[in-house]
Amino acid sequence: MAKTFSLRCYCYLDRMQPQYASFVGTITRGDLPIEGMAALYVEMAPGNEVFRVVDIAVKATEARPGAQIVEREFGMFEVHSPSQAAVIEAGNVVLDRLGLSAADRIKPQVVSTQVITRVDPYQAQLINRFRRGSMLVSGETMLVMECAPAAYINIACNEAEKTASIKLIHVSSVGRFGRMWLSGSEAEIMTAKNAAVQALESLEGRVDA
Repeated sequence: MAKTFSLRCYCYLDRMQPQYASFVGTITRGDLPIEGMAALYVEMAPGNEVFRVVDIAVKATEARPGAQIVEREFGMFEVHSPSQAAVIEAGNVVLDRLGLSAADRIKPQVVSTQVITRVDPYQAQLINRFRRGSMLVSGETMLVMECAPAAYINIACNEAEKTASIKLIHVSSVGRFGRMWLSGSEAEIMTAKNAAVQALESLEGRVDA
């Protein structure tokens, strides 16, 4: 393992929610996940380390890779399986080979949250131009959340969908910051926001310098 290796994100999703799993299916270039599967997201630096780590995970377990991404600074991968045990095992094998524990990950930080009520029709149209999920309809309330490291936005989104009746508009989980856009009634969006924040704040880890 390189001396400069950093475990930026390590997060486990126990059960992928219907909209979240469907959204991931629109963007993934690997094995397609479906609702109800467990998933693991791992982000690291240097980015090229991701190739070796994915190799460790898929050779040792039955978990299948859905994403293997290297961008300017970081690498990120996702594995999933109908078996929660297989995904947990994949994570344990990776951590063991790296000589790390989940506590060595960076603790997620909520960078910003925006709740916009009665979205204007023109703003809705702008957002719909880039979204890969549901349509944003004017008059709805929209939540925009940003967190770091980026891959943690996946657990925030999945937990938000568990607790509130919302629409998933878009999720971006690669880069320095992760972002998600959700819409619904004001009450449901506030419930979703609280669930997402709680999910991130409940994860332990080291403070990024």
